Amino acid sequence: MQKEETKTIGKKQEDEKIGRRGFLKKAAVAGVAGIAATAGFPNVIKAEGPITMRWQSTWPTKDIFHEYALDFAKKVNDMTGGDLKIEVLPAGSVVPAFGLLDAVSKGTLDGGHGVLVYHYGKQNALALWGSGPGFGMDANMMLAWHKYGGGKELLAKIYASIGANVVSFPYGPMFTQPLGWFKKPITKLEDLKGLKYRTVGLSVDVFNGMGLAVNALPGGEIVPAMDRGLLDGAEFNNASSDRLLGFPDVSKVCMLQSYHQNAEGFEILFNKTKFDSLPDKMKAIIDGAVEAASADLSWKSVDRYSKDYIGMQTQDKVKFYKTPDAILQAQLLAYDKVTAKKSAENPLFKEVLESQLVFAKRSVAWDMDYNVNRRMAYNHYFGKKAAPAKAAPGKAAPTKAEPAKAEPKKAEPKKAEPKKK
Repeated sequence: MQKEETKTIGKKQEDEKIGRRGFLKKAAVAGVAGIAATAGFPNVIKAEGPITMRWQSTWPTKDIFHEYALDFAKKVNDMTGGDLKIEVLPAGSVVPAFGLLDAVSKGTLDGGHGVLVYHYGKQNALALWGSGPGFGMDANMMLAWHKYGGGKELLAKIYASIGANVVSFPYGPMFTQPLGWFKKPITKLEDLKGLKYRTVGLSVDVFNGMGLAVNALPGGEIVPAMDRGLLDGAEFNNASSDRLLGFPDVSKVCMLQSYHQNAEGFEILFNKTKFDSLPDKMKAIIDGAVEAASADLSWKSVDRYSKDYIGMQTQDKVKFYKTPDAILQAQLLAYDKVTAKKSAENPLFKEVLESQLVFAKRSVAWDMDYNVNRRMAYNHYFGKKAAPAKAAPGKAAPTKAEPAKAEPKKAEPKKAEPKKK
């Protein structure tokens, strides 16, 4: 009897041990499954797909500018390993080119690629990131002002003032834009009076003040308007864009050099709600991609623009002329009147203008004193070109010559005198 009781008690204890082991085993399995689920292991919970964004540029598909937009998207897509995928549509796919800011702000589009001067109608201070002489700055110096001279903070302030729900990244320095394409060479200021002319931003006010009848049109609409006689002259941007958009088909005269858009850059635009929802690591990648794309864009433009400049002369039979200095001087005077008026009307405009002036005074003086004039070296290696005469009908720069350049002043820039000890 005692042996049977002992045997029964032993069996109960063994069953309890097995029960405890089974419970612990089940708990362990459940714990691992829980951890796996939390970690997002694919064999437990299917991983989420990449973040996708639908963008639109303000450029036609054939324009090199749309290519720049695609280049940026590819950099982001590659740098994030496909975790963020940006699709870029051409102008007009969702909204008109000038409607990009509203579409991105409202979330109709997740982002876009364009220029700040296209938002001129929303807040005219935005045009100061592209319209005008830049007070002697080139576009790269303007971007330097934006990043290091207070421009970034001012831009955020302007967008907040108009309730734009966007995050903006100015990038991609442009070269000086031509005065434009005309039916005949522009030899004097009077030749511009009354012409129906296309430009954008503050340049609309500048050229109106110089006596032209100005119409602001997006890039894809300019050549058709010239072809139908709705415009007597127009500017867009550069040798490659102008050629791809068909300017040589409607005009054989291009006036080089101008102060109306001497320091413009592009803009990458994100819907702020969408951007803020991204992981910090992805935001940092985007920031790096902007600067990488900016550098690549400037290098690509040197290569492509110089080739198309030659192609337009040799294949398209375009004649290039230098804009007369009298017209350049008139642009500066007209710009001063426009900015004085806008500054009096708009405190934000005045604040941006004054910030740019401070940066330009310092940076342009440094640039002119430190950097050597390239004309001498070019002439030394490739042969001195005859100084082109002032633009006149039937008298253009030779086909293989460089574009007419302003002759360098004889006086060297004044150098700072060393202080006496």
